[in-house]
Amino acid sequence: MPNDRDEEFSRYVSAHRGRMLRVARLLTTGDAHWAEDLVQTALTKLYLKWSAVDQRTGAARYADRILVNVFLDEKRRFWRHRETLSDDVTESGRLTGPVATAQSGSAPEGRPEERLVMLDALAQLPKRQRAVVVLRFFSDLDVATVADLMGCSQGTVKSQTARGLDKLRDLVADPLDTLETAR
Repeated sequence: MPNDRDEEFSRYVSAHRGRMLRVARLLTTGDAHWAEDLVQTALTKLYLKWSAVDQRTGAARYADRILVNVFLDEKRRFWRHRETLSDDVTESGRLTGPVATAQSGSAPEGRPEERLVMLDALAQLPKRQRAVVVLRFFSDLDVATVADLMGCSQGTVKSQTARGLDKLRDLVADPLDTLETAR
């Protein structure tokens, strides 16, 4: 029989998992499986600390911080470096790899080619720049909030944002409009 803590956590997950998954999909540049892993790991860590989190004011922010930290830590793990993705056609004729993953997700109506261009451009950013750009322009968080989530100074967030946007400008004609489409 579930207790109040479990029911409260289940309600939280039902309300916020989709948002976390959308952020994770951008962080992982469209890799749906990796995004699911990130969200599951973040939710597991959140559950372990659930009784210490103020659910009314801090659960979502704390969960976002965990998600970003899990993403940054995942990039360092040995097994993540051993995986190789490809865009090869399997025997059944289905496309596999990151392009297929991005195409198979719940892409917004409209211009899916722009979404793929943005996901490819985001993949070329270093992980901290990618995290800052996604949090600032997809999640619409201010500099102070992103700095708190990432555990760095506001100046670092500003410089990482500027560098990330400069690189995106080199790769994409209008990165902010294209990122908006990728939402």
